[in-house]
Amino acid sequence: MKTLLISLSVSLLLVLAMNSAQAGISDGRLDVYWVDVEGGAATLIVTPQGESILIDTGNPGIRDPQRIFKIATEQARLIKIDHLITTHYHRDHYGGASQLSKLIPIGTVWDNGKFEDMPDDPGEDYFTFKSDDRKVINPGTELPLKGKKAATLSRFMPLTMTCLGTRKTFIPPPKGTSSNKAICKTGRSKDRDGSDNANSVVMLLEFGDFRFYDGGDVTWNQEAKLICPVNLIGRVDVYQVTHHGLDSSNNPLVLRSVRPSVTVMNNGVTKGCAPEVFATLTATPSIQAMYQVHKNMRPDGQVNNAPDEFIANRKADECEANFIKLSVAPNGKTYDVIIPANDHKATYKTVKK
Repeated sequence: MKTLLISLSVSLLLVLAMNSAQAGISDGRLDVYWVDVEGGAATLIVTPQGESILIDTGNPGIRDPQRIFKIATEQARLIKIDHLITTHYHRDHYGGASQLSKLIPIGTVWDNGKFEDMPDDPGEDYFTFKSDDRKVINPGTELPLKGKKAATLSRFMPLTMTCLGTRKTFIPPPKGTSSNKAICKTGRSKDRDGSDNANSVVMLLEFGDFRFYDGGDVTWNQEAKLICPVNLIGRVDVYQVTHHGLDSSNNPLVLRSVRPSVTVMNNGVTKGCAPEVFATLTATPSIQAMYQVHKNMRPDGQVNNAPDEFIANRKADECEANFIKLSVAPNGKTYDVIIPANDHKATYKTVKK
């Protein structure tokens, strides 16, 4: 009996330890972290149920996986990445996946698989790293998150994460969607991007009234298909600036249609924040604040930046790997954007959709 009681006590402690490693359960908040992978991409989402979604894994090597691991375990208190979405097969987006899988368990990997005329191949190491499952993501795929079921059973707000498009194919227009003709007639095309950027996975996260858009590196001409002839995205609260702020993406048609309140750019010291993109962002009336992972210090002199208080890393010669965090209130009505290293915190209201 004594042995049984000790065994039960140990089991209970293990369960409590696992529960304590889940982020967001106690306060019902949805958290998003932009990890500094120096011009790559790594966006970590933690649901109120403690379920985690990582979109992209930064560059090859140990640096970026270690930074992701540190945020996941020390800040989000995770013991596993439940869902990993690889938006496309460029090294700054898939490169850290294999090494990360050696640091923390990975559940389901969602990506484009191997497809016809695949312009960029991530190689065997990517396709064979350890995970619980691998699935090809398609337009309309909705991640099987616990939040959707929990919303019908408890105080949690409805939570969904849906793929709007990938491999240059997009969801059909939702019923009742009106024409976007007035905005579309101002559009223009750019030279075709033949790389895998154009095949990027485009995701929309919804938590109550809060909506967050992440388009990976989807390109200018493909972005137009999300908006014309109808707006497949709808209005969003937070827009992750596409393609690190490069001007082969970030079509103004998108910004004028989705009308975000806040933007977050996962740029590098010399990568992204292109003048044309910066002009598009500053000319979008709905935007209240523009956040950057890095201060832009390109040597060509074409430097554009948000005010320092909205930038996580401000030094050119020394990267401190500071992150940006967004936290949505349990009712989905407000959200905080926080840069802990700079003591910055601002609160924004979700907008009517």
